[in-house]
Amino acid sequence: MIEFATHLRFERKPSPVLAEYRPLYKIGQVLLVLSMASRSGRSSLPRLHLFNWALKSLERKTILIKAASEKRLYAPAWGFDPMLAIAVRIAIAEGLLGETSTGYELIESGELFVREIIKDIDIFGPEKTFLTNLGNGITEKMVEIVASGWEAS
Repeated sequence: MIEFATHLRFERKPSPVLAEYRPLYKIGQVLLVLSMASRSGRSSLPRLHLFNWALKSLERKTILIKAASEKRLYAPAWGFDPMLAIAVRIAIAEGLLGETSTGYELIESGELFVREIIKDIDIFGPEKTFLTNLGNGITEKMVEIVASGWEAS
């Protein structure tokens, strides 16, 4: 019987990271939400998570458009993405966002950055279209009403 010596060798190869998981992409989305769909450039973290959740599918965007027109949010729950929290912390560290007692706000350097995003027609096209159509229709109060129904069991 013949024995063969076999050796396995593993090499790490770079793998692409989906845009959705890149901090700069999430920061851009957050800045757009604060600029285009928030009053005074401010939002709570649950509301930012709601927008992050909605931006992932057409069906979810439709839910928010309907909620804005009817002034009532029908989403019983939405996902909380750890990548969004990381992106927000990076945006604060980079001086694009500020913290408030109720959430986060766009500050001057963030406003300048988001203006450049809005001017560039090649980036965030679907997000800009959606947020323009939605406007300020999703209020903190709407989010609070839904979130107040969440209880730990």
